[in-house]
Amino acid sequence: MKKKIPAFETDKEAEDFVATADLSKYNLSGARLVKFELKPKNKSISLRLPEDLFRAVQEKAKREGIPYQRLIRQAIEREVL
Repeated sequence: MKKKIPAFETDKEAEDFVATADLSKYNLSGARLVKFELKPKNKSISLRLPEDLFRAVQEKAKREGIPYQRLIRQAIEREVL
């Protein structure tokens, strides 16, 4: 039986744990992929959407645990880049 990942109070505690722990001994089945956005966002746009589409975007973003604007940006990146 693998160990449960402990709860952390700070990012520093989490960093220290990851730096020293043998993660193969822990249950990572509840983990989820996190994508960091490092590029600055320096251009703002205005976008008009039908209300039902906007609500669907908000709901999907909420399910994924991200802001809806990031979800829109990711969809654009997937399509264009």
